[in-house]
Amino acid sequence: MAPSRLFRRASWPEASRIAEILRQETLGGVLLLIAAVAAITAANLGDGYASLRDTAFGPASLHLHLTFGQWASDGLLAIFFFVAGLELKREFVAGDLREPSRAALPVAAAVGGMVVPALVFTLVNLGGSLEGWAIPTATDIAFALAVLAVIGSHLPSGLRTFLLTLAVVDDLLAIIIIAVVYTKTLHPGYLLLALLPLAVFAVLVQRRVRSWWILLPLAALTWGLVHASGVHATVAGVLLAFVVPVVRRAPGDGPGLAEHFEHRFRPMSAAIAVPVFAFFSAGVQVDGWSGLTRAMSEPITLGIVGGLFLGKTVGVFGATWLVAAFTRAELDDDLAWLDVLGLAMLAGVGFTVSLLIGELAYGIGTATDEYVKTGVLVGSLISAAAAAVLLRARNRSYRIIHEREALDSDGDGVPDVYDT
Repeated sequence: MAPSRLFRRASWPEASRIAEILRQETLGGVLLLIAAVAAITAANLGDGYASLRDTAFGPASLHLHLTFGQWASDGLLAIFFFVAGLELKREFVAGDLREPSRAALPVAAAVGGMVVPALVFTLVNLGGSLEGWAIPTATDIAFALAVLAVIGSHLPSGLRTFLLTLAVVDDLLAIIIIAVVYTKTLHPGYLLLALLPLAVFAVLVQRRVRSWWILLPLAALTWGLVHASGVHATVAGVLLAFVVPVVRRAPGDGPGLAEHFEHRFRPMSAAIAVPVFAFFSAGVQVDGWSGLTRAMSEPITLGIVGGLFLGKTVGVFGATWLVAAFTRAELDDDLAWLDVLGLAMLAGVGFTVSLLIGELAYGIGTATDEYVKTGVLVGSLISAAAAAVLLRARNRSYRIIHEREALDSDGDGVPDVYDT
C-alpha cells in the first residue's frame, strides 16, 4: 500500500472555492495592515484614539454597555469566528481533515505551533506573569496569506493549501483556549438560556432556511446570552457555525448551506470585522526609541516575540518533520522542506487572535497591554520578514523551473527551439 498523501488533487469546484478564500483573505490581510498602521499612528498623535476606544455605549441592563474596543473584540470578531467555524466544520465533514491520513501533517503542525510557543513564553516569564502564555500560539491567516501573495507568485499551490489547512486547525485550538482558559467568571444560567435560540437556529438551518430576518435575530440573541454568561462572546459564532449543515440536501453539484453562509459572511469578516478590530486593538504608544527599547526589555514582550518567531518556526517545522519521518504521512510532491520552513516562519504572524488573547489575559489600556501589543507587532513583523526572505528565494527558484518547463513543452529536456 502506497504511503498516504497529505493533499489530493482538488476538483474544479473545490479549487475555485479555495482560490476565492485565498483572494478574500489576501485582501483582508492588506486591509488589516492598513488598519494596524492607522491605529499606531492615531495612538501616538494624542489622547483622541484612547478616548474613542474607551467610549462606552449600549444597554447596561443587558450586559451590553461596552466600549468601542469591546464591541470590536466581542462583537465583530464573532463574525470572524463564525466564518472560521464554518470552515472548520466543512474541512472536518467534507474536506482534507475528514481523513486521518490527510489531516496528520497540518494537525501536527498546528499542535506543534501551539505547544512550543507556549513553552517559550513560559520559560521567558518563569517567576513572573504567565497569564499570556497563549498569546504567541495563534496564526493570523489573513496577514500570512497577504505576505504570501506579495512574494509567492510562483510558489506551489500546495504551500497555500497547507497554510490554509494549518490555520483551520490553529483556529480550533484558539477557540478551545479562549473558551476554557480565559473564561474567568461563568454564569451557567445565561449559558443554558443561550441553548434555546441556538437550538431554534439549528432546527431552521437543518431545514435549509436561509431567511436572514429569522436567523440573524436568533444569532444575535445567542451571542448576547453567551456574552452575559462570561464565556467570550466569539465562542457563540463558533457554536452557531457548527450547527450549519455542510452537505447539500438535494443531490447534485452546488454549495451546501455552510459554504453558502461562508460565501456571504467571509467578505464582511475580511473587509470589515477584522480590520476594525485591528484598528481598536493595535494602537500602541511607542513613546519614541526609548519607549520601544523599554518595552522590548520586558519579559512579556520578549516571551511573545520569541514565541511567535522561534516557537512557531520550531514547533510547526519540527512537528511536521517528526510526523513525516515516523508515520506514513508525506508532504505534497510539489513541496520541499525549505518551503515548509518558510511556511513555519510565516505561521509566526499572530496579530488578530494574539491581540485578542492578550486583551483577555491582561485587559485593555494597561501598561502590560502596551507590552503585549509591542510583542505581537514586533514578533509578527520579524516572522513575516524572515519568511519573506526565504520564500522569495524559493519563489525565484520555482520561477526558473517554470520558465524552463515553458521552453520545453515536450518534456524531453531540450528547449523547443533546438528540437528538430
